Amino acid sequence: MDKFIYQKVTDFKPEDLAELLAQSTAEGFRHINRLINDYITGINRFHNEDEALFECRLHNRVIGICGLNRDPYSEEVIGRVRRLYVLKEFRRYGIGRRLTEEVINTAKSHYRKLVLRTDNPNASEFYKALGFKEVMDDEKVTHYLELII
Repeated sequence: MDKFIYQKVTDFKPEDLAELLAQSTAEGFRHINRLINDYITGINRFHNEDEALFECRLHNRVIGICGLNRDPYSEEVIGRVRRLYVLKEFRRYGIGRRLTEEVINTAKSHYRKLVLRTDNPNASEFYKALGFKEVMDDEKVTHYLELII
């Protein structure tokens, strides 16, 4: 397999995510569409010092993405993992893990805790394998990770 390039997104171009958008929508996921719409409308541009959007590219093709935001649902200073998605043909190569690790490493400089929400059982197992703990009875959070600063 060719070398994957992981980088922080500094020049967001919605057209770069066309393939991710098409595939995620076909799979019944809305989060890549939300990522693009929120960026275009200015709702979420991952532009604060404690936020970031990471991508994985192969031959200038975006094959995975994952972001970090301040948790908008908490009054505490907590980070939130956002919009993780990897194209099907590239799953099981560690791309999702690496993108999430980029988010975790960035979050450690700003937050004591990371949270996320997923209703996908496979994603739940993925996050638990990365050390996240499950949360019960919270409509905004299904998993959290305590960070050591």
